[in-house]
Amino acid sequence: MPTSALHVAKTGLEAQDARMRVIANNLANIGTSGFKRDRVDFATLAYQENRVAGQQSTNQTAFAVGLNLGTGVQIQGTSRINSQGTLNQTGNTLDVAMDGPGFFQVEIPPNGQIGYTRAGNFNLSAQGNLVTAQGFQLNPPIQVPQGARSIQIAPDGTVSAQQDGQAAPIQLGQLQIANFINPAGLQAIGDNFLIETAASGPADVGPAGTFGRGNIRQGMLEGSNVNVVEELVEMIEAQRAYEINSRMVSAVDEMLRNANQTL
Repeated sequence: MPTSALHVAKTGLEAQDARMRVIANNLANIGTSGFKRDRVDFATLAYQENRVAGQQSTNQTAFAVGLNLGTGVQIQGTSRINSQGTLNQTGNTLDVAMDGPGFFQVEIPPNGQIGYTRAGNFNLSAQGNLVTAQGFQLNPPIQVPQGARSIQIAPDGTVSAQQDGQAAPIQLGQLQIANFINPAGLQAIGDNFLIETAASGPADVGPAGTFGRGNIRQGMLEGSNVNVVEELVEMIEAQRAYEINSRMVSAVDEMLRNANQTL
């Protein structure tokens, strides 16, 4: 069944609307710790082949080009850009940032599912456990005993603290960092968390700074990797593309109206 130019322009409007939504989400999360911007990937819809290149035109000749009419555009997917964000000094002892690849592991209630995040703005619970802002516990858990002071988090994730009556600091545990073959395949579920999918592959868990994992920086937070100038350029481009497709709808509508009046 032939596809009209109106339908083709409609797919363009829908695609650019989705693109604007992704850009808006990127800009909305410009202040979100560890946020990674998304990019929209487009793909053509199926072509209607009215004539195939190489098809016989006469007994002795063949068509040099085909006659193929496109049916529009579609959103192929959204790609997460996992480039490093800026490391910002906070001075908060429990703030940590990933300098390089890797994710912190967090147990998400109620079923204890493992969530992965780059946001390292941790706090202490009433029981002394190292938790996220939502109160979710790290995996493996790290507990700071009452009265402990001068908490230190080494680049390899080792957590230690000074305790009264002891000259040497005591080791409380070690942050375990997860890495993935395809981190872009992780599924975002909100609250700065990602979860494993078949596309991401299984988590490769180990200490920071080993086998391609980044190092941990205490007293710092990783900022969003959203670039305002790039997003504004993308927004203007999407806006212009939307306007052109809107004009196409108006032009085709006017052509059809003239045809109806003439006939």
